[in-house]
Amino acid sequence: MITTPTRAFEFGYPRPTRSVGVHVKPWGLAPFLPMPAAELRDRPVTLEQVWGRPAVAELRDRLATADGPHEMLTLLEEELTRRLSETTGLGLVRHASGVIAATSGAVPIGYLRTAAGVSSTHLAQRFKALVGVTPKRLARTYRFAAAVFAIDPARPVDWGELASGAGYFDQAHFGHEFRAFTGLTPTRYIEVRRRFLREHPGHAIDGWSLPAD
Repeated sequence: MITTPTRAFEFGYPRPTRSVGVHVKPWGLAPFLPMPAAELRDRPVTLEQVWGRPAVAELRDRLATADGPHEMLTLLEEELTRRLSETTGLGLVRHASGVIAATSGAVPIGYLRTAAGVSSTHLAQRFKALVGVTPKRLARTYRFAAAVFAIDPARPVDWGELASGAGYFDQAHFGHEFRAFTGLTPTRYIEVRRRFLREHPGHAIDGWSLPAD
């Protein structure tokens, strides 16, 4: 479990693995956390550390004996629904995050503050508590994600055009962001993507943006 990160992480799974999980919006973990989301930024933790070992052990046992993916997802959904709690400022953060996502991070942060009728300090505090990062940092993440998802690894990539289309100052700026978010240069990244496609044709994560090297 980790909230919105500010640096690159690499993770994997032992083989064989039977797993079930949830992908949430940037603010989505907040209603299930007993601490501010910022405390988990760049600090991956296990579910046991957040919910406690007894509760997680019971859930894991129920998932392990489930008949299939549908039942596993149903059990997980029921557990999340049971743990759902009221979260101060969630409406504000949810709306502002939606605008950031819809504009791929291009919306001025001042506009979000003005539209919400709150101060910059209050908006930043709510974002840190519920998302883990400031709205400016979240916008930066969405802008980079939009650029990466625009890449077609099966075709030649015009990095300068891609950087300009995503709103970066120049290709050097884009390259710096690429290394900060992925730990790879753009050239190395596309090599990894293409190798993955060759070695794992039709794999379930073909559509994911960042396979590991």
